[in-house]
Amino acid sequence: MTTAPASSALPVPPTAEPARPLRGEVPAATGLFWGVTCIACVLALWFVATAEGMRPGAGPEAATGPETRLISPTTLPSPAETLRALPTTFGERRLVANTLVTLRRVCLGFGLAGLVGVPLGVLAACFPAVRSFVAPLTIFGRNIPVAALIPLTFFFFGIGEFQKMMFLFIASVAFVVSDTTAAVLEVPQRYVDTALTLGASRLQIILKVLVPLAAPAIFNSLRLLFGIAFGYVMLAEVVKLGGGTGGLGDLINVSQRRGEREPILIVLVVIPLIAYAIDRALWWLQCDLFPHRYGGRGLLPRLVGRLLHGAAAAPEVAA
Repeated sequence: MTTAPASSALPVPPTAEPARPLRGEVPAATGLFWGVTCIACVLALWFVATAEGMRPGAGPEAATGPETRLISPTTLPSPAETLRALPTTFGERRLVANTLVTLRRVCLGFGLAGLVGVPLGVLAACFPAVRSFVAPLTIFGRNIPVAALIPLTFFFFGIGEFQKMMFLFIASVAFVVSDTTAAVLEVPQRYVDTALTLGASRLQIILKVLVPLAAPAIFNSLRLLFGIAFGYVMLAEVVKLGGGTGGLGDLINVSQRRGEREPILIVLVVIPLIAYAIDRALWWLQCDLFPHRYGGRGLLPRLVGRLLHGAAAAPEVAA
């Protein structure tokens, strides 16, 4: 008579739950909840720091008044005082017009950096001699303090709009060249080998293999660098010579000279909101342009393809 092994009689331990991943995504509702909670905490701290009667040691006879605040109103206005300054900031201080001026400067300066930097970065990635030639310039441009470029651009380009555009160009172009070069170099070599096997020329490999495969990473880099350029233009507008030239930085500068804190706070809130809105719009465009990489719907490429196909078919019909 055989007996069952003793191990078979042992109880099976319950299956342990898998550990939660250290990195990952949270549900949209959870992310929204924590984001709103963060904003509420910041607003609560702002309210407490600027509420009257919050200074420790204030007696009953001095329970109210600006002197009983934790932070003086000349340093940090309260939320209510900031809201009361909104009509003046939008009307007399021309917040919308100054915002458009700043956006125009960013688009011109950073657009020029993209037009020059992307082709130069592609050439630097494809030809080692070009990469070695531009390496000192990119290293210099990426590491020089941005504030040091202000007097340099004043000397060479004056104090007008052209100076601000060239300041943004010089401050951004080295990053565009460096990131474009890295994106092209990261394309796997097997694609180049396949194109060579099929008899493609060097120009065809660059234009039809390397650039299309690196385009998603290049666009993503430009989207992120645009936010940095938005911060650079504020420096160019705050540090200025001569009369006011408009822009959000100029609005901050004028408010500081007048001792007005409320417009400065409003601008500091408007800038991140505008930057976030632009970043989301560019992210949607990025997903739509490269659906194979980011899971977009590809509406714009299909629309452009149909237009090009219709334009090519029109001469054939006419013939």
